[in-house]
Amino acid sequence: MPLFEAVSSLVALGGAVVALLLVLSVAAIALVLAKMVQFFRQRVGRHQNARRAVDLVARARTSEAERLVARDRSLVSRTMDTALTMRARGVPSVAVEEEVTRMAAESLHDLQRGFRALEAIAQIAPLLGLFGTVLGMIEAFQKLQQAANSVDPSILAGGIWVALLTTAVGLAVAMPVSLLLTWFESRVENERVAVETITGALVSSDRVNARSEPTGTRGAAVAERAAPNAMAGHAH
Repeated sequence: MPLFEAVSSLVALGGAVVALLLVLSVAAIALVLAKMVQFFRQRVGRHQNARRAVDLVARARTSEAERLVARDRSLVSRTMDTALTMRARGVPSVAVEEEVTRMAAESLHDLQRGFRALEAIAQIAPLLGLFGTVLGMIEAFQKLQQAANSVDPSILAGGIWVALLTTAVGLAVAMPVSLLLTWFESRVENERVAVETITGALVSSDRVNARSEPTGTRGAAVAERAAPNAMAGHAH
């Protein structure tokens, strides 16, 4: 196989350092694919149903909103489903907010699993490449010293480019991993903001309603107290 032959020749030239870098690259690819599958299954970044549910609740169509978020697997919809269920049971807004926060923190932590490993690979890969380059340069100058008077510039040049090969491999592993890690982190951050804003809008509306209820109750009580006084006045 051409790919296997290319990898074998690369390992033969770069030695153990290149072999280790290739192992790290395979681990990084596996982690990236696993995170992509996880993000796809949990519908990360898909907030349309949750935003529509908020609009339905604002128009007093709560049952439609509940059905809409109940069949959606995204984190925002699941937190909305939990908030609407607790809201229907008459749970206080503070308890709803605490449960939504706990649920979001747990789910976001699960989405971030594996990020530290990708970060470690992105940081250590160029260092390993540089380490391989230093070892290769040491070996090249040792050969140059052993050659004594019969110095062949091609020996030194060949040793240097083989040594620099490890740095190139290290950078080739680190750069895409770093970019993908940044992309994953931005998606998770967007998900966190969506949870806070969308479910926060629902909880805030409940708080406004809860604050307006005592005012209405006090007004009714005042009216009830005023009614007998008014009747007494007419009687006189």
